[in-house]
Amino acid sequence: MTLVDLTRRVESGMPTYPGDPRVSVEPHAEFAADGYRVSRLELGSHTGTHVDAPAHTEPDGETLDAFSVEDLRVTARLVDCRDVGANGLVGADALPSGLDSGVECLVFRTGWEDEWGTDRMADHPALAPETGRACAERDFAVAIDALSPDPTGGDEVPVHHAVLGAGRFIVENLCGLAALPADRPFELFVMPLRVDADGAPARVVAEV
Repeated sequence: MTLVDLTRRVESGMPTYPGDPRVSVEPHAEFAADGYRVSRLELGSHTGTHVDAPAHTEPDGETLDAFSVEDLRVTARLVDCRDVGANGLVGADALPSGLDSGVECLVFRTGWEDEWGTDRMADHPALAPETGRACAERDFAVAIDALSPDPTGGDEVPVHHAVLGAGRFIVENLCGLAALPADRPFELFVMPLRVDADGAPARVVAEV
């Protein structure tokens, strides 16, 4: 087995979802003056690679505290939808048929991890509303290598409402998906900061 890190590094000035807090990682104490080092972090709960809890979009949704460690280790399958293109929608027909029993999460590879930090970053493909509903009906969590499974900048977030409304979680801004197998399940470890909030940055690792 090999562990594959699918996580963006948290660093000052990194890209964020439009309107989210800017990210700063700055010294608070340094060896020369203080004899030790401490950093001051300023960031939003949806910084970089992160997890959305149901409370992100659902007024009565659970926060991250509702998810146990076991809930955050899931069997996943990759969905390769790189052919969709900028601002396109991934239809429900893209979902794999005959999924292996026990699959709990679908990881959508749009190819947009390569647009991280570019002017095209917000023009990523997104899931069609019916695709989000299909994931929710089959009790799948959703993960994606883009800013959101919904179109960025839109007024509606139907995929968020479907998946988070079903009590599942969403992972955004994955990277390194080329290392994942396309034809078989793998284990996905989604480990956000332990904060009782609507979401949090996470270290996301696949075992393949």
